[in-house]
Amino acid sequence: MLLEYPLASAWWEYIRSNWALMSILLTATILTVTPWLILRKYVKIMLNIIRDTPPPLSMGPSDFERIDGERVTFRAFDNLNLCGMFLFGNHGGRPKGMVIFAHEFTSDMYSCARYCRPLLAAGYDVFSFDFRGHGESSGEPGYMSRQWPSDREVSDMLGAIAFVENWLESRDLPVDIGLFGISRGAGSAILAAQNNPAVKAIITDGAFSSDTTLEYLMKRWAYIFAKVRFVYENHPPQFWRFLRWLLFRACRRKLNCTFPSVRKALQRMQEPRPILFIHGERDSYIPVEQSQLLYDLAPGPKSLWVVPDAKHNQSVVVRPEYYAARTVAFFDEYLANLKTVKDIGAGAMKQPPAQTPAEAVGRSSIGATGRSTNSKG
Repeated sequence: MLLEYPLASAWWEYIRSNWALMSILLTATILTVTPWLILRKYVKIMLNIIRDTPPPLSMGPSDFERIDGERVTFRAFDNLNLCGMFLFGNHGGRPKGMVIFAHEFTSDMYSCARYCRPLLAAGYDVFSFDFRGHGESSGEPGYMSRQWPSDREVSDMLGAIAFVENWLESRDLPVDIGLFGISRGAGSAILAAQNNPAVKAIITDGAFSSDTTLEYLMKRWAYIFAKVRFVYENHPPQFWRFLRWLLFRACRRKLNCTFPSVRKALQRMQEPRPILFIHGERDSYIPVEQSQLLYDLAPGPKSLWVVPDAKHNQSVVVRPEYYAARTVAFFDEYLANLKTVKDIGAGAMKQPPAQTPAEAVGRSSIGATGRSTNSKG
C-alpha cells in the first residue's frame, strides 16, 4: 500500500531508521504541549473567577446610620474625576489627626459611618471618597471595577492622599495621615502608602493580596477541571507561581488593568508603617491566612486581631465596642502620638497573650476578645 505513495513510503522508512530520534521528538512535543494545554485551561478558569465571582453581602441597607459631610471633588492620579467628603470630629478645632477611609467593593463613601463614627467622637477628622465606578465618582470607559485592587484603585487612593495633603497644608495643619481600608480598599491603601511618608499608620479589615489569594483559589477549585486527582494535588510551587504570572499577563490584555501585589508592597515599604490587621475568623471569602501572611511580611509595628464568629467585613458588627476601642487606640498611639490611652472603658484594651502564627491561624476556640498578635517590629 505504501508503495503507491512514494512520499509516505519515504517518511515511513525515515522514521524506521531514526526511531530513537523520532521518539525523543515525540516525547518532547508531548511534554511541551500537555503543560501548555493545562496552563491554558487553568488561566481561562481563573479569568472567569476574576470576572464573575460575586462578592459577599457585607453591607445591608439598614446596617448603619448615614453621616453626611462636606462634599468635594478631586482628581485621581490618572485625572479621573472623583467625589469625596470631609467629616469633622468632636475636637473644637483641634483635631487629633486626619484619617482617609477606603470603602469595600460595591460600597460607597457613606459606609465610613459603619467604621469611623468612634473616630469622629474621639476627635479625628475623616475623609471618605468613592472609588471610580462607585457611588458618585465617575466611571472609566472600557474599565470595569472588580473586587481585586487594581492599578486604577491605587490611582484613586493616591489622588485622595494628595488631595488631603494639599488640604492640610493650606490650613497649616500637620500633614500626617492615617488610612483605614476595608477589603479591596485595604489593599489599595497599602499599595498607595508604600512610598508616601505622609501616611503614618494604617488599619485594614479583611485585607488580602491578589496574587496569593488567587493562588489559593486556583488550588481550591482545581478539582473542578483537573481530571486526575494526583496531578492537581502534586503541582510543585513553581507551577502555581508561573500560572499566577500567566494569569496577570492575561489580565493586562483582557481586563485592561494590572493587579499589583500587596504582599510585595509591604516588603518594599521605604519606611515601616504601624499596621493593624483585622480579620473575621469565619471569613469564607478571604481566609484568615491571607491577613496572617500580610502580617508576617509587615516590618512592624504591627498587630493582628482575628475576630471570632465574624464573617467577611463583619467584625465591626460582631464586636462593635471592642472594634471602636481598638481602632481609636491604634490611631491615638501611632497617628496622634498619645502613648497613654484613656477613657476607653475599664479593661477594654486588655489583650490576650501573644500566640504563635500556627496557633493564631489554626485555633478555633477563642476567648471573648478574640485572638490577637502584636509586634513592635
